[in-house]
Amino acid sequence: MKIPFVDLKTQYYSIKNDIDSAISTVIEETSFIGGKQVELFEKRFAELCGVKHCISVANGTDSLYIIMKMLGIGHGDEVITTAHSWISSSETISQTGATPVFVDTELDYFTIDVGKIESKITKQTKAIIPVHIYGQMVNMDELIILSKKYNIPIIEDCAQSHFSKYNGQIAGTIGIAGSFSFYPGKNLGAYGDAGCIITNDDILAENCKMFARHGALVKHQHRMEGINSRLDGLQAAVLNVKLNHILKWTHSRISNAVLYDSKFKRLNLPNFSFPIIGPNTEHTFHLYVIKSKYRDELKSYLNELGVETAIHYPTILPLLACYKHRNFNKLEFTNSFNDSEQILSIPMYPELTESQIDYIVECIAQFYKIKNPNN
Repeated sequence: MKIPFVDLKTQYYSIKNDIDSAISTVIEETSFIGGKQVELFEKRFAELCGVKHCISVANGTDSLYIIMKMLGIGHGDEVITTAHSWISSSETISQTGATPVFVDTELDYFTIDVGKIESKITKQTKAIIPVHIYGQMVNMDELIILSKKYNIPIIEDCAQSHFSKYNGQIAGTIGIAGSFSFYPGKNLGAYGDAGCIITNDDILAENCKMFARHGALVKHQHRMEGINSRLDGLQAAVLNVKLNHILKWTHSRISNAVLYDSKFKRLNLPNFSFPIIGPNTEHTFHLYVIKSKYRDELKSYLNELGVETAIHYPTILPLLACYKHRNFNKLEFTNSFNDSEQILSIPMYPELTESQIDYIVECIAQFYKIKNPNN
């Protein structure tokens, strides 16, 4: 059986008529930058998240950078974030001129260990960026206490956590702003790069929108120097169609995760673990990440049997070549480093069938029988 890591083609065919019609409308109206589709998406996404403002931008990376710039973060400042994430979470800090300060992750949840943040706070700390990785939200209760104690804003990196919840509150609505990516493989994905910022802060929203549009809210009236980061009409049209299905798809992801969980529990494999959901959290499973002592061998075995997998991420941020000059030691980030040696993302998407899940689990079970013939 061939099982792709993500099956965007099947998703497309399930909504083909609506997607094709939406794209045709944009082409017919020649509304390629801005326009009705972009405005509609901003309005609908804000309403679904329960916030006042949604500012669409060109991609998720830009959204983080723009928020920090409009909070006045720059040279000499520090921003705290997790050691375990995609490079966007830290490179955008450096792009502002500030310094990324990395914190290890919790033992079970892959998210930043909030208990280790306070020791990293200095007079130069100007923001904390928790990453709700894989769809799992950070311990926001403790983080809010820290934020208030030191008067440090929280910028939520929600690139992998569309409609995840913590104590019933949607990701991106707890801190001063939320950053989202709509890269094609995300839970809510466009057909190219796309992103947005959500916030309830009126001034921050206006400044972010202005900065992303060359520093102008009205054409030719540039109140600041900005950048060019705009969501195009075609991507907005695709996202508007997918918004009609996103909550149903989210439910399907969660249901598929429950199926995986139940089947792995019955196997009780040695040196193997599947996702643990944190307290007060509704995990939306952008990724379903297992851990195996034999990760690399398992990955190769599954590939031979037609099961595509990926590693998110093989190298923790502090140990990437681009941070070599800072001389980080892996012992500073024990949990993150150990996870990076064992994690494997297996297929997870709404269209995944139970028979496909059965096949994946059976393949993993077969691998463990080969590795541990006496168990």
